[in-house]
Amino acid sequence: MSSTSPSPAKAAKPVAIAQILFSQGFGTRRHCAALVEHGLVSVAGEVVEDPRQTFDTTGLVFEVEGQVWPYHEKALILLHKPAGYECSRKPSHHPSVFSLLPEPLRNRDIQPVGRLDEDTTGLLLLTDDGPLQHKLTSPKYHVPKLYQATCKAELDELQLRRLVEGVLLEERNPKLAEEPVRAVSAERLPDGRLQMALTEGRYHQAKRMVAAVGNRVLALHRQRIGALELPAELPCGGWIWLDDRQRDLAMSDPTSTPDSSSARSGGTPA
Repeated sequence: MSSTSPSPAKAAKPVAIAQILFSQGFGTRRHCAALVEHGLVSVAGEVVEDPRQTFDTTGLVFEVEGQVWPYHEKALILLHKPAGYECSRKPSHHPSVFSLLPEPLRNRDIQPVGRLDEDTTGLLLLTDDGPLQHKLTSPKYHVPKLYQATCKAELDELQLRRLVEGVLLEERNPKLAEEPVRAVSAERLPDGRLQMALTEGRYHQAKRMVAAVGNRVLALHRQRIGALELPAELPCGGWIWLDDRQRDLAMSDPTSTPDSSSARSGGTPA
């Protein structure tokens, strides 16, 4: 998949096209220079032949072997994760989510923003922006993640209340085992599924919390991070670039964000 509208960026010093390709994951410096020298790179419809030719990266869109690619100093990707994929570059038993991305993205040092289990589906962010990843995953920033779970049985009002009031989970760390984990919210959807918002990211937390109130998760889906919703039209296995507005949505409280919405309204399909 490809994208034609890069996210806004600040004005930057012109950069050599070979260095631009290298920074965007198109291979080694030597390989990137060779792509240019062989006439395989174009900007604004014009073939670039000199690897040293410079371009302003602000709003830059280029083509490599016919593949349209927008320049992003830092990558932020939303992936609709299917079941059966591991959030690891070195998967143990199933394919990696990175296999769903094009090679240039795989070559960049992007990492999942909070891992989803192999059998969990839904919204997965990937980025090479370390500070952003920390803000989205650290419990101290209280970014809520909204999950929808199909359980063995519908949860009753007592179970829903216990999830919000807090339950104890078995932990290797004795201190963690003494600290109740609480859902920001927990409700039963019209179709009987559980919808629950969490701000922590303990191992298998949603599944273990449901087990702690006497039920069992059969299928788990992440629908939202902060105020950023999984786009309804994005197919399972599909991905999109996110822009600055959507980045802010992901870090926002959905209850206080007027424009809590899916990535569709500003995202660029990949």
